[in-house]
Amino acid sequence: MLAKKRGTYTYLFVFGILSLTLFSFKYAVEKYNAFYPAELWKDNNGVHINAHGGGILFHNGLYYWYGEHKIAGYEGNKAHVGVHVYTSTDLYNWTDKGIALSVDTVDTKSDIAKGCILERPKVIYNKKTGKFVMWFHLELKGMKYAAARSGVAVSDSPTGPFTFIRSLRPNKGAWAINAKDFHKKGVLSASTVTRKDLNGVRDPQKVDALNILGRDFKGGQMARDMNLFVDDDGKAYHIFSSEENSTTHIAELSDDYLSHTGKYVRCFVGMFMEAPTLFKTSEGKYYFIGSGCSGWKPNTARSAVADDLFGPWKRLGNPCIGEHAETTFDSQSTYVLPVQGKKDTFIFMADRWTPKNAIDGRYIWLPIYFEGGKPQIKWLDKWSL
Repeated sequence: MLAKKRGTYTYLFVFGILSLTLFSFKYAVEKYNAFYPAELWKDNNGVHINAHGGGILFHNGLYYWYGEHKIAGYEGNKAHVGVHVYTSTDLYNWTDKGIALSVDTVDTKSDIAKGCILERPKVIYNKKTGKFVMWFHLELKGMKYAAARSGVAVSDSPTGPFTFIRSLRPNKGAWAINAKDFHKKGVLSASTVTRKDLNGVRDPQKVDALNILGRDFKGGQMARDMNLFVDDDGKAYHIFSSEENSTTHIAELSDDYLSHTGKYVRCFVGMFMEAPTLFKTSEGKYYFIGSGCSGWKPNTARSAVADDLFGPWKRLGNPCIGEHAETTFDSQSTYVLPVQGKKDTFIFMADRWTPKNAIDGRYIWLPIYFEGGKPQIKWLDKWSL
């Protein structure tokens, strides 16, 4: 009788160990030790990470990845849920922390009502106030891309919930520090230039002559694709496509990061760029990587360098090299991530958009190399830090 019990106990013990081993193996294979650009990237629950057009915050030893939460189908290009957030200690493996900012599902008149367009959310931490501040590109529900606004939200915690404060067009009633005399005169004539007036016009001087800057002086400047950057001195900057996407603005934020100071500069005038990213090396050089404007269709990336955020900026051409470099490896920039603890180590973050099924968008993360003072990005099927 005792032997039989021993046999049963032994069987149960072995079965338990085997089950535990199989269970552990199952989840061990889900652990990553490298980046696999364009492949399905699963979180701790085995679900493809849902943080598109995103950016990274590093705070107290953790990386926080914020991005657009998509749903299936073409309708997923609108905001039906909000901004998703994930955390990681190694950048390979990410833990789902839920929705950091939710769209408003009750008030249909809210600026962030369900069905609006909420893109490229970025979060920075304000050491003075102890607040986490989120900015994003916002298009009001039902207006397609006509609103061209920026939204701002704030939270006491990096994972949220973030509270939406307001949306706005930046720098209302303020002139860029490099605005020209004709811009200021043009505003007196109440310019009625529209986006249609830009059709086929790509000469920078002719674009500038339309004076979209002056047109939007009183109501605030247009702001679409955007990014945030915090410099070494703690000052924060809002970088965005403006003037019907023809010109990039770099604007200083207030000390609490919740508004603009009115100090801003126009960069790459008439160059029609979007998807702006900005980063700084230990040598004090500022680098810019962005894309052209071609909707969901990928195009050739562009780069530039400056000794000062407000310029002048020197154009460096396409940073991508090799096969499919002309389409940025079929993707579009969203953020450049400085890797903590590794001097001048940067990751180029991009999205491979799938507008017909937005939720299936893939992430293209690749290392940035420097050759002769120019950033270079090469395709790698697999790589690690």
